[in-house]
Amino acid sequence: MPTKTLRRNLLWLIAGRAAVLTVLLGSGFAMVQMDSPGLSFPIDPFFAFIGLTYALTLLWILTLRWVDRHPWLIDVQVACDALIVSAIVHLTGGVSSYLSSLYTLPIIAASTVQSSRGGLMVSVLSSILYTGLVIAQYQRVPLPLILIDPLPATRFAVLTVGLNVFGFMAVGGLSGYLAEGLRRSAQQLAETSTQLADLQAFNQHVIDSLKSGLATCDMKGRLLTFNRAAEAITGYMSSQVVWRPVTEALQLPEAVQALFEPGAPSPSLPRYEYQYTRPDGRQIEIGMSTVPLITPRGESGFIFTFLDVTELKKKDREARVQQRLAAVGEMAAGIAHEIRNPLASMSGSIQILRDELSLTPEQSQLMDIVLRESDRLNETIRGFLSFAKPQRNAVTEFDVRQVVTDAARLLENNAEVTDQHEIVVDVPDTPVKLRADEAQIRQIVWNLATNGLRAMPSGGRLRLAAHGDPETGEVVVGVHDQGVGIAPDDMDNIFQPFRGGFAKGTGLGLSIVHRIASDYGGEVRVTSERGKGTSIEVALPAEQHTGGGRLTWQAL
Repeated sequence: MPTKTLRRNLLWLIAGRAAVLTVLLGSGFAMVQMDSPGLSFPIDPFFAFIGLTYALTLLWILTLRWVDRHPWLIDVQVACDALIVSAIVHLTGGVSSYLSSLYTLPIIAASTVQSSRGGLMVSVLSSILYTGLVIAQYQRVPLPLILIDPLPATRFAVLTVGLNVFGFMAVGGLSGYLAEGLRRSAQQLAETSTQLADLQAFNQHVIDSLKSGLATCDMKGRLLTFNRAAEAITGYMSSQVVWRPVTEALQLPEAVQALFEPGAPSPSLPRYEYQYTRPDGRQIEIGMSTVPLITPRGESGFIFTFLDVTELKKKDREARVQQRLAAVGEMAAGIAHEIRNPLASMSGSIQILRDELSLTPEQSQLMDIVLRESDRLNETIRGFLSFAKPQRNAVTEFDVRQVVTDAARLLENNAEVTDQHEIVVDVPDTPVKLRADEAQIRQIVWNLATNGLRAMPSGGRLRLAAHGDPETGEVVVGVHDQGVGIAPDDMDNIFQPFRGGFAKGTGLGLSIVHRIASDYGGEVRVTSERGKGTSIEVALPAEQHTGGGRLTWQAL
């Protein structure tokens, strides 16, 4: 028996013993005085037993702290109970006492505390004490007896003793059996409760370990459970949303809210995606599935499983861009052969004719237009080929700071730069080493810089930056302008060929940047705010390797 339970049972036993003996000793004294008013024994023993009972009660309370280490203290207690009952029976008439049944109290108490062992032990002790008491009474042993004359017949005494001893043993056996059964039942109940608590804890751990959000509600739409992943996705703690309407906590679309309308038929529950606004104001995309919660009593609510699919959506957009770029790349070789070679022949022929023929001013002007447009078309094809199949001519280790500085000097002499433009170079004092094709990195910086310059037709600050990131082992090249910015709706299309937003240029600049970064396993990060400017950073591994590039963009 656990120590805490044992001490609690003993405390109840001590308190009950004190109360019962006080009442019985007083009642016994009154009965003796009414039945045998001429008894020579004074009243003092009754008060003495009452005092002894309380003294023992105080002693047993003081020994409670040691019962778990010294179980024999319990045996002493119940033995003392049997002795006190024997004294009560002795004082109230011995074999003729009406209180012989009091022996059953310590027997039951011992069974309760010590199960069948204690009950049988006190039963045997009580039988011995009662039998010895009657024998002493009939043998006239000189004890402080309350004499009853004449004594009942011997046959009556034998019958009384036999019945009482049988009763003591029967009570001891039955109470021990019941106490043992009660103990086993309590132990099984405790084990079952522990197993149930463990199972509930295990289920909770399983639910909390899920990477997807899990929420349940009743048929009225009141939220019942909310796991940790749901808290992480929505930004709400379970204590904030439990028992609130699930339509508010999960910001469910109108189609799903129909589930909780009274009398409405159950709609189909496909997977759906929708915008969710977190408490911090950040908007995310949630993909959710809903199924009925069915118990043995029938349908009792709904289960919602959901994920933050914001990043998946971004990757999906990136994959579509990559797919379109790959399709364009496959056409590049064919375009080069089918257009560029005939174009060179046409341009050369026109040049010869222009030089050999006598042309009027109008004809000469037309020839100039044909040659100029041929050159422009040839430049477009050259840029397209650079995008479709970038060539690494010489992979070396170089200082990116020099590339950025050279690009800034070239821009300062660009015809598009006015007095309202400011070009700033932001590089560290220590070298920023990168192993790659320097010509391709120069192309990245130049394309980004010219785009930034064209985005500021009325002037502004253009910052060219480069630095190394020791945590990721990457070299980051960035161009930050204060131009017109990019509209959120155009973000998905900025890397597609021929989608340029400026009058000048072929619309291939950012496509080429992304293609080169992808070949190096790098990442292009775009942040733009309409009317305030755009920041584009290209992060490249310091050591050369190939792999799929990534796009990260954010429109403010």
